[in-house]
Amino acid sequence: MPAYFHKSVLTTEILAALRPRAGGRYADGTVGGGGHAAALLRASAPTGTLLGCDRDGAAVKAARERLAEFEGRFDIRQGSFADLDRWIEAGSCDGVVLDLGVSSPQLDWPERGFSFQSDGPLDMRMDPAQELTAAALLNQTGAEDLAKIFWEFGGEANSRRIARAIERERETRPLLRTRQLAELIERVSPRGGRRIHPATKVFQALRIAVNDETGHLQRGLEAAVKILKPGGRLAAISFHGLEDRMLKKFGGRMSRDYEADEPDVPELRRPRPAILRWVGRKAIVPGAAELSENPRSRSAQCRVLEKL
Repeated sequence: MPAYFHKSVLTTEILAALRPRAGGRYADGTVGGGGHAAALLRASAPTGTLLGCDRDGAAVKAARERLAEFEGRFDIRQGSFADLDRWIEAGSCDGVVLDLGVSSPQLDWPERGFSFQSDGPLDMRMDPAQELTAAALLNQTGAEDLAKIFWEFGGEANSRRIARAIERERETRPLLRTRQLAELIERVSPRGGRRIHPATKVFQALRIAVNDETGHLQRGLEAAVKILKPGGRLAAISFHGLEDRMLKKFGGRMSRDYEADEPDVPELRRPRPAILRWVGRKAIVPGAAELSENPRSRSAQCRVLEKL
């Protein structure tokens, strides 16, 4: 595999949101290549510390190498941010950053199977030790359930047609390669001059389903709140509408002064103090300079919450 290089987005904005200082303690739940982690350690010198994790072992290795100059001030482990509260003491962190989605190396390495730009196996596992792959999901799941995945996780309007085509295709040969799937989708849903390839939403949906990204995000947000000190901040960067909606719903629930079941019936609300507050109501997005330097940052947006 080539060297692991991932350019972190909104780094300046993350530093402004988390306000790192000497002696502070910070957690990076998606350490990637260590970009945000390095910035936090540099800004909290000489005594700030960082605890980080990533599901991808290649990212963990790259982060440890990149952070070598900060020896003694960081602890990087392989694992999900959903488990941050299992190994980080409750109420001990001044800030938490979550950079959601997929990293550049995962997209750029064909053997990881995240992208159809180059042919590779239908893998898509963030943790290669995980058993479930995209190929297994595609070849073992009924058309109705596949259509639900494509719609709920990708917003794919042709979800049913594509799912039925996949079911027919695998009667003669299994779906095992990224280009095989992309070409099948393009036959079912021709590009017709559209800028975005018709397979884009299906690939996003498969990746989310294979890695249970929504489940990890929900548990990870709860874990982040547990490990934050009062006054500590959570900064979460999302890259598509599903993640952002989850962040807004979580922030809305945690910033109100009551508990409620679904649907929210005013008469059945249970009073409690608010747990978080929004730091700015609007999402933070990349500026023109970052967009020019890193086009992949165009869909990034960051939301910030502070623990009360």
